[in-house]
Amino acid sequence: MALAVFAIHYFAFAQTSDTIHSENARKKVAVVLSGGGAKGMAHIGVLKVIEKAGIPVDIITGTSMGSIIGGLYSIGYNAHSLDSMVRKQDWTFVISDRENMVNQSLDDQRSQYTYALSRGFSFGKRNNDDGGLIKGKNLKELFQTLCTGYTDSLDFSKDLPIPFACVATNIIDNSEVDFHSGYLPQAMRASMAIPAAFSPVRIGDKVLVDGGLRNNYPADVARQMGADIIIGVTVQGEPKGAEQMGNTMSILSQIIDVNCKNKYDENLAITDVPIRVNTTGYGSASFTPNAIDTLIRRGEEEGMRHWDELINLKQRIGIDDSYKPRILQPLQPGVMTQKRKVTQFVFEKITKQEERFIRNKFHLNKVDSVDVDLQQQITTCMRVDLFYTSADCHLVPEGDGVRVVVTPGNRKTVQLYAGLRFDTEEYAALQLGADIPLHTKMPMDVDLTVRLGRRIMAQAELTLHPRSFTRPKISYTFRRNDMNIYIKGNRDYNVEYNQSQAMFTPINFYLDHLNLSLGLRWDYVHYHNKLEAEHSTVVNLENDHYFSYRARVDYVSEDNWYFPTKGSRFKAEYAYITDNFAKLNGNTGLSDVNALWRTALPITPRTTFQPLLYGRMLFGSEVPWCFGNVVGGQWFGHYVEQQMPFAGIGNIEYMNKHLAAAQLQVQQRIGTKHYVLLGLTGAQCADRLKNLFKEKTMFGVQATYAFYTIAGPLGATLGYSNHTKKVNFYINLGFIF
Repeated sequence: MALAVFAIHYFAFAQTSDTIHSENARKKVAVVLSGGGAKGMAHIGVLKVIEKAGIPVDIITGTSMGSIIGGLYSIGYNAHSLDSMVRKQDWTFVISDRENMVNQSLDDQRSQYTYALSRGFSFGKRNNDDGGLIKGKNLKELFQTLCTGYTDSLDFSKDLPIPFACVATNIIDNSEVDFHSGYLPQAMRASMAIPAAFSPVRIGDKVLVDGGLRNNYPADVARQMGADIIIGVTVQGEPKGAEQMGNTMSILSQIIDVNCKNKYDENLAITDVPIRVNTTGYGSASFTPNAIDTLIRRGEEEGMRHWDELINLKQRIGIDDSYKPRILQPLQPGVMTQKRKVTQFVFEKITKQEERFIRNKFHLNKVDSVDVDLQQQITTCMRVDLFYTSADCHLVPEGDGVRVVVTPGNRKTVQLYAGLRFDTEEYAALQLGADIPLHTKMPMDVDLTVRLGRRIMAQAELTLHPRSFTRPKISYTFRRNDMNIYIKGNRDYNVEYNQSQAMFTPINFYLDHLNLSLGLRWDYVHYHNKLEAEHSTVVNLENDHYFSYRARVDYVSEDNWYFPTKGSRFKAEYAYITDNFAKLNGNTGLSDVNALWRTALPITPRTTFQPLLYGRMLFGSEVPWCFGNVVGGQWFGHYVEQQMPFAGIGNIEYMNKHLAAAQLQVQQRIGTKHYVLLGLTGAQCADRLKNLFKEKTMFGVQATYAFYTIAGPLGATLGYSNHTKKVNFYINLGFIF
């Protein structure tokens, strides 16, 4: 019996020794991945083939997108994990600096869907995030999330499952910087910092940008790390001819490609199996789902064309078909939703009041676990609510959980906004905004807004932030309107007037997707001119001032401000309008009751049904012209605050005091950003509420095509209504303001 046990142990030890000896005796294999922006998605397809062939990967190096794919592969993301991860990302969001406003106030959400450009500045201080059109905050947060467990300072050759290195360029002396250690997410971010597009990464006295400027295909780095055999993947296309230099992007792409030729030929010469993927038709910014799918497929197809070379390579490596590469425990994209136990929250370099603000907003004293969503919400709050230029929320292993460490960047001096739009009704309009934080004990800020165009607007707003859920505010708004008024589709008259408006809102609560406000408003309306046709409607226009008490509830849970596929939107408002705080022209004041409700009901992943109910009722013996019911256009409150949209009516039309409407709309998404919307609207309108359903029913139909651009929706609408008995055609480009 003892002899048998001895024999079993002996043979087991001998087999293990042979395996170890075989593993040590074989040659080391490196995979080298080039830069190329979105074209680097093809690397994933080639990695699938390398894994299928049973080739061991002992070293991996990369530049730019190659550093991202390679860095993630080195910590355990296999090719299929990478495939799943890149397809699930919203790359339009990832490669921008847009904030995730899901848990921010409705005012903050509205701002993001109003302005095409937003930029924070910290004057008088060096900001490490400056230096490019895109700061890369979303990329940074994505890398930190994907590298969970590998965010400490590490030796990339010893502390990672697969030894790794990536390349950046120090623009101080135009030298190559090879990362063999440090913070993995930071190294990856530095390696892909395309000059002028992304802000550089500053480390000590180095200012680091895309490594492709010095070494876009770092096979030499892999050789220095001990690689005996190199399998390389490049995605660079052939240089473009003069006839292909037709636009700015093609010229910029050519400059990058030419500069990325440094060391390329020499490194290609030391590559044992060079795999060059055909990426014709795609560029560095081709991050659409269709492009990613095609690029990964092309990478896999090109890898399979080298199948015989890869299989024959095994003999040189010193392995045969019985060899099974060391399999890492694969990391899956599920890390994005993984919750980890929290040992403590630590806030660095912020005031006690700011820390209390964040703890109260997210109820951190009751939170026992953290995931990527909470991390992102905290950093967004730091930037939006507390006016920091940047913020970092990283996890440090501690005991059986993690310590959540929150660190801010510099304080913002100002946040600037810009929006530009065009439509066939108003032509061009420009809106600029500035959010200026005041360095007071209680957080507060001043918002300044200017709109230029046919309608001119200037606004100043002071907002206090005593608690995370309340924002009392005082505002003043000046508007100069130049409006054409229509009756049944025919232009009746034109009015030019100024409106001054001051609002005090002492109660202004924000709870998740809900906003509740109560306040007092003063309006002064001054009419300049009325141009009318020979038989135009007689309208009494007198300069006057008004005081109104207002209560409003807003609820928005829609997943998109313009093209929602789920969620709801609800608004209800009551206003009591007077000219002396009690009455209007000696009579009971005017009561204004208005509401809207819309919900998005997904029928298929691409088709959404969107029923909408809305209306406005005015109760009082007198209705000043500036508060009358108005319908027309595509959006609520677009030209004047009481405006209600109606299918088929493109211009402003005044209606009777009581209006109730319903709209049925179907939204169909085509591709990723193209939409077709078909809508039918019906309404009842009467001067007396009891006659509301006795009047003739108004109805309208419209069809809209829209493309969602980074500057806002680009759309064309064709509609008809029985009220105007005319076809209406409308074109819009840009966010709504």
